[in-house]
Amino acid sequence: MTELNYMTGFGNEFETEALPGALPIGQFSPQKVKYNLYTEQFNVTAFTAPRAENRRNWFYRIRPSVIQGDYQAMDNGLIRTAPITEAIAPPTMFRWSPVEIPAKPTDFIDGLKTMAANGSAEGQAGIGIHVYVANQSMQGRYFYNADGELLFVPQQGALVLHTECGKLAIKPGEIAVIPRGIKFNVELLDESARGYICENYGHPYILAERGPVGANGYANDRDFQYPVAAFEDLEGNFELVAKFNGNLFRCDIGHSPLDVVAWTGNSAPYKYDLSRFCTMNTVSFDHPDPSIFTVLTSPSGTPGVANIDFVVFPPRWMVAEHTFRPPYYHRNIMSEFMGLIEGVYDAKEHGFVPGGMSLHNCMSPHGPEAEVFEKASNAELKPQRYENTMAFMFESRYVISPTKFALEGDHLQKDYTKCWQKIEKKFTGKA
Repeated sequence: MTELNYMTGFGNEFETEALPGALPIGQFSPQKVKYNLYTEQFNVTAFTAPRAENRRNWFYRIRPSVIQGDYQAMDNGLIRTAPITEAIAPPTMFRWSPVEIPAKPTDFIDGLKTMAANGSAEGQAGIGIHVYVANQSMQGRYFYNADGELLFVPQQGALVLHTECGKLAIKPGEIAVIPRGIKFNVELLDESARGYICENYGHPYILAERGPVGANGYANDRDFQYPVAAFEDLEGNFELVAKFNGNLFRCDIGHSPLDVVAWTGNSAPYKYDLSRFCTMNTVSFDHPDPSIFTVLTSPSGTPGVANIDFVVFPPRWMVAEHTFRPPYYHRNIMSEFMGLIEGVYDAKEHGFVPGGMSLHNCMSPHGPEAEVFEKASNAELKPQRYENTMAFMFESRYVISPTKFALEGDHLQKDYTKCWQKIEKKFTGKA
């Protein structure tokens, strides 16, 4: 595949055209558009949203989106949407092994499986957490999600996301976000692919604030990449699949819906290389809260309390003095769903493997396993480099409810909580 070109800058007002002069200048909706294109506005926020929060695009396309067949309901497979009612969520701590790559031909849509969700898609609050496993590209199929924007976290295999706005190539160690309602298909660049999806029902992602850190650090705006216009002028028998109000629907479409020749706006798909996250950490003592590793956040109605935070734990130096360096034992009002892209996570040296997942819900206690506690309590505290590791967390203010598939599948590690049972009583009553 040839190298793709990108525009840069988080949330910028972009303009791009695949054919010269296709993008109108000075107005959005002229009486006639060059190349006989159709004008279409795409909004993911209300018309009257404040300017700083308003997100919309203007598309100049070969055919307007209204040219499509009637929708018919599809089998939802293992895709679920909040609120989860098929299973009761206990306060137990959970961990899962990776979901296997299927043996039969499976594309992105057919290989999407919901692990957990919270809030309500209809109420536009909360998240859905999915895994995808696939061994073939989407062929003659296109997809859009009307319930929320999609955050892709690849763990195995590179992808090209062909979207209405252009193409994004992503691989493990990178992420991509596709806004609510944008049509796309998924091309595999390797024999198989596996990864995580966070479906955000709420406020679109923004960059985390830096606070006292100042003007630089964490995720920098310049490192977010957006596609340039690249259209498909294809006719034939295609299928358009929609996730709408918690269910899947399909319709026939006689052309590729990725026929946008030019566009301008600030609600486009984007990608980000996680290695560019400028990590902040202690240079004195104590283990800082994981909020310092927040890349993207979806705010809720309460300041400082997120609908969803996307947090990463990348390679970094640990130099804290007089300090227990792994995450401390804690209980938290926020609910934490973790995944591992590569390597080892410092608090869980066994059982939590790349492609795996864990869930520690609101007020459920968690922290290092017994072996990690002993090792970290007695380690020589010299500067230590955490190498070849990349874990992440979806953290939400709402309780995360596992699906029936997650609670009853073979990948559930039923002995997970035993990792803490060997923690010994050390209290003697003497200093």
